[in-house]
Amino acid sequence: MSGKDEKLKSILDSTEKDGQMGNLGLLLAILVGLITLGVFVFLWKRGQVIRRSICLVGLCESGKTLIFSQLVYKKAKESFTSQKENVGGPLKIVDVPGHERVRQRFFDSYKSSARGIIFVLDSFTVTKDIRDVAEYLYNVLSDSVVASNRPQVLVLCNKQDHALSKGPQVILNLLEKEMNVLRNTKSNQLDDVVESGSSKKTFFGRQGKDFEFKDLLPLRVEFAASSAEAGDMDQIHKWLQAVA
Repeated sequence: MSGKDEKLKSILDSTEKDGQMGNLGLLLAILVGLITLGVFVFLWKRGQVIRRSICLVGLCESGKTLIFSQLVYKKAKESFTSQKENVGGPLKIVDVPGHERVRQRFFDSYKSSARGIIFVLDSFTVTKDIRDVAEYLYNVLSDSVVASNRPQVLVLCNKQDHALSKGPQVILNLLEKEMNVLRNTKSNQLDDVVESGSSKKTFFGRQGKDFEFKDLLPLRVEFAASSAEAGDMDQIHKWLQAVA
């Protein structure tokens, strides 16, 4: 074989090897990509499975435990003020105690796994209790874990069987006005903390306008009516089906 032929053969062999190495590199890149995608899908599905609970929160005497009973046991059971959570049902319904001294501790235990949050209020006494209701709801919605996970939120206006109960739209308006006042108060308090250099300032809603629930997007807050005592649970069942 002449020198020219040997040189040509060497060039061809080198080109073939480079091509093989290139194909091998491409295959490895595809394999790494598939493994990464598989890990991502696994973690995403795992997160979806973990976040399967529905937290029932609200003040004492709002009807949470009766609603829990209707959802889990399909019947009304004796309701009483409890300082321990109730848990049950395929969706893992969690009835968080409403007592001020313990409710935050129990909510902290379940909020990370919450696929949905149902905030129950008494539609008959809401005008009298509006400040306490608004502050509790404000604390739930502004919680950092809730803001990060963005579970579905339902404000359930319970005890609609009373003749003088307020409807969901009226209650929404009342809460927006009260939470606007709360936001201004808490924002001023936060300003003082930020100026001291110990915290970052966040704003609840949209700056430059009065508070509205729609401004919390992508956190979605819906309102519905119920009367657990009378067995009227249609709207909550419809909401749960959508969340599940």
